Amino acid sequence: MIDDERVALAIDIGGTKMAAGLVTRRGEVVARNQRPTPAGADQDTLFATLAAVVTTVRREGEQDGHPLPVVCGVGCGGPMTRHGDSVSPVNIPGWRGFPLRTRVAELTGLEVFVDNDAKALALGEGWRGAARGMMNYLAMVVSTGVGGGIVLDGRLLDGTDGNAGHIGHIVVEPDGHRCGCGAVGCLEAEVSGTAIARITGRPASEATGEVIERAGMLVGRAVASVANLLDLRLAVVAGSVALGFGQRFFEAAQREIDDCTFFACERCTKILPAGLGADGPLVGAAAVGWSGLGEQLLR
Repeated sequence: MIDDERVALAIDIGGTKMAAGLVTRRGEVVARNQRPTPAGADQDTLFATLAAVVTTVRREGEQDGHPLPVVCGVGCGGPMTRHGDSVSPVNIPGWRGFPLRTRVAELTGLEVFVDNDAKALALGEGWRGAARGMMNYLAMVVSTGVGGGIVLDGRLLDGTDGNAGHIGHIVVEPDGHRCGCGAVGCLEAEVSGTAIARITGRPASEATGEVIERAGMLVGRAVASVANLLDLRLAVVAGSVALGFGQRFFEAAQREIDDCTFFACERCTKILPAGLGADGPLVGAAAVGWSGLGEQLLR
């Protein structure tokens, strides 16, 4: 029987914020804290910010009477080596080859499991979100950057170094913009919040209808390519850009998927907003921790 009183320490590390929370085995976030990721900071300043967030949420959780965490799960931007022994997030230049798992273990005294933040989201959405009960799906984040995770036959795909599912680096515009990875026309270089601001001169929150529809169309193009390759019928999308753009974005994406997938219309791939909302990154990070302990979350 599942001990529902247990909690995991969940950590989410992104280019704009660092967050930590306590998440129950039922997927409920019972405490949280976050701070902006310090722009241009060195590795020690970055980790000091993370340590402050973690220390605060643990102290507040104890004050509120929550149990002590039994495991720590971390979702972090990539790329990284398997298990997060070394991370080099594209949107955090101060961490290149940073030994994240070891440093978090030293900080917390817990067993620590690390995965790509978008793969963590995929686990969380299959556990408690819009993909619950599905055995095959793609989950992706369209935010400061673009990332993804793939569940196939009920198993989260890892790949050689644990970076499988990185849909942000599918080329969607061969004559498009230069990506931070060095390629031209990657999805991330066209529709991420960073890219939209660079291309249009305005933040994504001020995007015109034309920009929103183009972003949706290109996301749909990338999703269709993955769906055709892996025989998927569902994509769930999170992130401040996608969710902020809303219905117009998702309708444009669905039109492109319908035009680009070879499945019969009544069986075509559907694209949906992620179901966990603002809790998604922390629930996903907790899912990484619970899975690391051998808990079966995807059924």
